[in-house]
Amino acid sequence: RTIQLAGKDVRVTVVATPEDRAKGLGGREGLAKDEGMLFIFDSDAKHRFWMKDMRFPIDILWISDKGEVVDIRETVSPSTFPAVFAPNSTARYVLELPAGFAKENGVSIGQILRL
Repeated sequence: RTIQLAGKDVRVTVVATPEDRAKGLGGREGLAKDEGMLFIFDSDAKHRFWMKDMRFPIDILWISDKGEVVDIRETVSPSTFPAVFAPNSTARYVLELPAGFAKENGVSIGQILRL
């Protein structure tokens, strides 16, 4: 599946089950520049993420049910585990991207993600 953010096409793996969400990118070696993982939740909440079993840093974006970026954590390192990251606002989706994607592409709070 391909989404669009900040004018860039991003190929995403969609995860929507509790088991897939718990694993996330854990154990993977990395992401391509135009690749991400999109977490889909059944309801809006302050969905919390950690870097368990992660081997590379990522940008984490929380996105509203309307597709608006509501919070961003940039270049989150695996060394932060067991710290937990939560958004300041509720979100329906979370998008994990390669570290530096947000800065390199001018992604900011308020931008719209096209699903």
